[in-house]
Amino acid sequence: MARISKKRKEALEKYDPSKEYSLSEAAEILKEISYTKFDASVDLDIRLGVDPRKADQMVRGVVALPHGTGKDVKVLVLCTPDKEQEAKDAGADHVGLDDYISKIEKGWTDIDVIITMPAVMAKLGRLGRVLGPRGLMPNPKAGTVTPNVGEAVKDVKAGKIDFKVDKTGIVHAGVGKVSFSAEQILGNANELIQTIIKLKPSSAKGTYMKGITLSSTMSPGIKIDRTSIKGLQS
Repeated sequence: MARISKKRKEALEKYDPSKEYSLSEAAEILKEISYTKFDASVDLDIRLGVDPRKADQMVRGVVALPHGTGKDVKVLVLCTPDKEQEAKDAGADHVGLDDYISKIEKGWTDIDVIITMPAVMAKLGRLGRVLGPRGLMPNPKAGTVTPNVGEAVKDVKAGKIDFKVDKTGIVHAGVGKVSFSAEQILGNANELIQTIIKLKPSSAKGTYMKGITLSSTMSPGIKIDRTSIKGLQS
């Protein structure tokens, strides 16, 4: 029989893993059962009743988390020279074009988000094999391909994230840090959930959100009672 760690035992004394909790209760509990010595990330997993293999059921979008992500997002802007200063003034960590494309081709991916312009997207085509598997390829739907690079940088730095349902039908996204207050975790998580509710494909039948779990790095997952979520009561 597998041995239960001391921290796991302490966590199980504070919540019931078989029970479903409201989102606000889960946010409170999560802070009590997270024991990492570092500031752990808070994650939300939402299992959707969609078939990602069908183009009309691919759920993807962006959301501005009201309390930010809690992490310092490293942004690379690939743009024409006339937009470089705009990107730098907005807080981009790296700005350029051909020199960074060469670095990426050689395997450099020490960034979290890449923002670019429609005018230079053609140059990024050959980077697909490097950026694609890492989820770094800019996409208009995620707001990372735009002529307004400065605004896009500010949005990302302020807590704007993009999300996409994976091939198993699950949306996985970070919604903050354990150091956040329970109210901040609740606010960010609810903002993501409400955004995904609005993106329900008309062709998706049956239950749209089949399961919601809140967790932090190395903590147990807390099941969310879907009936406690606005817009999911029915």
